[in-house]
Amino acid sequence: MEQKFIEIRGAREHNLKNVDMDIPRDKLVVITGLSGSGKSSLAFDTVYAEGQRRYVESLSAYARQFLDMMGKPDMDHISGLSPAISIEQKTTSKNPRSTVGTVTEIYDYLRLLFARAGTPYSPATGLPIEAQQVQDMVDRIMAMEEGTRAYLLAPIVRDRKGEYRKEFLELRKQGFQRVKVDGQFHELDEPPTLDKKFRHDIDVVVDRLVVREGLETRLADSLRTALDLADGIAVLETAPAEGEPERITFSENFACPVSGFTIPEIEPRLFSFNAPFGACPVCDGLGVELFFDERLVVPDASLSVAKGAIAPWAKSKSAYLTQTINALAKHYGFDKKTPWTDLPEEVRRLFLFGSGDEQIKFRFDDAGRVYEVSRAFEGVIPNMERRLRESDSQWVREEFERYQNNRPCGACNGYRLKPEALAVRIAGNHVGQVVELSIKEALAWVEDAPQHLSKQKNEIAAAILKEIRERLGFLVNVGLDYLTLSRAAGTLSGGESQRIRLASQIGSGLTGVLYVLDEPSIGLHQRDNDRLLCTLVNLRDQGNSVLVVEHDEDAIRHADYVFDMGPGAVCMAAPWSATARPTRSPPIPTA
Repeated sequence: MEQKFIEIRGAREHNLKNVDMDIPRDKLVVITGLSGSGKSSLAFDTVYAEGQRRYVESLSAYARQFLDMMGKPDMDHISGLSPAISIEQKTTSKNPRSTVGTVTEIYDYLRLLFARAGTPYSPATGLPIEAQQVQDMVDRIMAMEEGTRAYLLAPIVRDRKGEYRKEFLELRKQGFQRVKVDGQFHELDEPPTLDKKFRHDIDVVVDRLVVREGLETRLADSLRTALDLADGIAVLETAPAEGEPERITFSENFACPVSGFTIPEIEPRLFSFNAPFGACPVCDGLGVELFFDERLVVPDASLSVAKGAIAPWAKSKSAYLTQTINALAKHYGFDKKTPWTDLPEEVRRLFLFGSGDEQIKFRFDDAGRVYEVSRAFEGVIPNMERRLRESDSQWVREEFERYQNNRPCGACNGYRLKPEALAVRIAGNHVGQVVELSIKEALAWVEDAPQHLSKQKNEIAAAILKEIRERLGFLVNVGLDYLTLSRAAGTLSGGESQRIRLASQIGSGLTGVLYVLDEPSIGLHQRDNDRLLCTLVNLRDQGNSVLVVEHDEDAIRHADYVFDMGPGAVCMAAPWSATARPTRSPPIPTA
């Protein structure tokens, strides 16, 4: 028989004194009362802690080693528990790779949408990328300089984990002799032993070529073999006598007819900034890069150079720096006692970024040994960049980081992704532009997207768009339509984080779960509070138990049951009995 209550007997955690309580399951229950009366001790340290502990204990020993085990609460007996999820007022994650889109899983559906329904465009011409025929590939290779030596490769494994022993054996049976594994060539008679815990790239050597007249037939046959072997992808890697080899990717599916820009394959991981396959190679998918900020290098422009305007030089007592400043002042004819803000722009740029190719005469006195030298002045910022790049000292790195700041990555413009990913568009936008929209604008974009897709792509995208639309709708319903999907999770307030987790839980569609919340209405406008209460009611209506620690009057009025803790406390259940009923919500009876 299904248990209808969470039965608690003899709870003694923290301020609780042998509390006995039956909490109805599958209801919206509010626990209220004075501060220090034991509300959080009951909800979080007793009910949630025991529900979580029992769930974790049901897992295998291997799984438990990755999870924090909670201690057993001080009580005599508890029954009727479900797996428990705690939604507290705290920031979701401090990880710079965690965004609103990734936390709510909306970005995962966007990656799938762009991989299955997106149209690639050439960043050079703005034209849609078209399929390449084998003859087009042959023509491009034959246009290379005669005598060029190259390998024709079939990339059968691209950035994936595994040992691939069976694949090596099968390739040898098919007559192939060599493979290129992680940048090194190997004979298939003695294939390398790969570590399955690491990602690998494996290219099969299909042919070795020397570009010359009459090669067309052989080249077409080899290309066909490579394309069949690697699902429509082939790579030509030059083998120059000197210098780095050049890799040219050919694809039967995606290639710009004008510029030759090629996308090897469009799959969801191409749009992931948390995977090497899709992340911008310059910023590693963070979207920002560190740079030496002029405002931090010269924090007080009212000081002169001699008085320490340049912060990295201010603490130094070195005579070398004083003599350097004297030489620069003499060469450029400025007064070193002039405030930084009054110096000519040319002089300020000189100190910060150097003199370029211009030679300056320096005179140094090293403990009585005087010598002169003519050379270019490196500049404060290039000097710190070089020393930071060359130094292995943690102290030096920490010292220089004081003068660094973040700015959007110059390679990806802050979108975090490779150019290949940003070349794929739907309704005129790539995925980076979509996540920069506010949630309200993103919802409008999702509603409009089907009009820009073909009939075939609409059939593919219908289910994906439905999931995205619903999850964006949940965020709108909890009053977060002003956020962007690219917003870093670490910058959210506690209330925003809590409502995002609530929206994620509604989107997950779980039933039979016990949700425990800690004062979700704190800091909310009344309009947003109403949306929050609707969200809690939706969680309950999906077949979950919702236990809320709350002081808000509206939350108490919407509850199915209220437990008032502290002196003179009462337990109340809906429907409420009262002489007057306001139109908005029923009043609470007095004890």
